[in-house]
Amino acid sequence: QVHLVESGGGLVQAGGSLSLSCTASRIIFSFDTMAWYRQAPGKQRELVAAITVGGSTNYAESAKGRFTISRDSAKNTVTLQMNSLKSEDTAVYYCNAAMSKRWGQGTQVTVSS
Repeated sequence: QVHLVESGGGLVQAGGSLSLSCTASRIIFSFDTMAWYRQAPGKQRELVAAITVGGSTNYAESAKGRFTISRDSAKNTVTLQMNSLKSEDTAVYYCNAAMSKRWGQGTQVTVSS
């Protein structure tokens, strides 16, 4: 059973924008903190942004001011809006449900300089 389904990755030029979406099952989305992580080649997976059920957010320093995480309870979807993208944002991005310990399949984001 697939619990988290991601979409929205792709190739973009530096300075551009992308939006990633993750749709979760209702039971996960209703009770869990949702987050986006990323993993670049040769590097460890790192937290990008997280949002609680109540809407409190947390961002990595590298994402502050450029990325926005939001959640839509009507659609069971969490979205990561990424603006002013840089080449160092290139990575596979993963959706995560924190307490459920569920991961999406990952979506590639490539930023060309």
